[in-house]
Amino acid sequence: MQTLLAIWAQADAVGRLVALCLLGMSVLSWVLIVWKSWRLRGALDSLRAALQLLWQAPSWSLAQQRLAGHSAGAWVLPLVQAAQTPSPAADSLAAQVDPQAQHTRVLRDALSRVQQHLHYGQVVLATIGATAPFVGLLGTVWGIYHALIAIGDASAFQLEQVAGPVGEALVMTAAGLAVAIPAVVAYNLLGRRIAALEAELEGVAHDLLAWRLGAGANERR
Repeated sequence: MQTLLAIWAQADAVGRLVALCLLGMSVLSWVLIVWKSWRLRGALDSLRAALQLLWQAPSWSLAQQRLAGHSAGAWVLPLVQAAQTPSPAADSLAAQVDPQAQHTRVLRDALSRVQQHLHYGQVVLATIGATAPFVGLLGTVWGIYHALIAIGDASAFQLEQVAGPVGEALVMTAAGLAVAIPAVVAYNLLGRRIAALEAELEGVAHDLLAWRLGAGANERR
């Protein structure tokens, strides 16, 4: 800790700006990691339990009530509501499209919104994982630059003149990696959970589309 404080005291405005940038990126990434890990913890089992409530309900109104109080209801309920969207007005452009295409579009839009919610924060983690090493590299280059300036200004080379700037450079390199590695690992692990949830939700949307087309065919008889 004292070493870090000494490096901070020796650093100039650029070095401190790089350090603060890395600190902010680290805090942001860990907040997202903790929040998304908690949000997606057991999400696949919770989603499957919500689907059982959906298909075992005696009516669509009761199914929506049950889903509204379920932890995974926020992912399934928009699809159920989209499947029950009334047919468009007869004088609209949407009514001129094939009924299957109409219902597919509505469900696709609802599924896209749910997927955007699931992916919230993933872009930030990917960006931090990709850019943090380069931010640390900027601090490294800046520290080496100061070391070379110290060597050029000195009449006789002394190790003490370059120890501080070189130490600062190495710390910046390590800090950049320390910020990037957790973000990349979390992005990949959380991405696998999200992909599994998306596969389940796509299946739900397909089943709801089949139900909607069947219900529409029965209404036309």
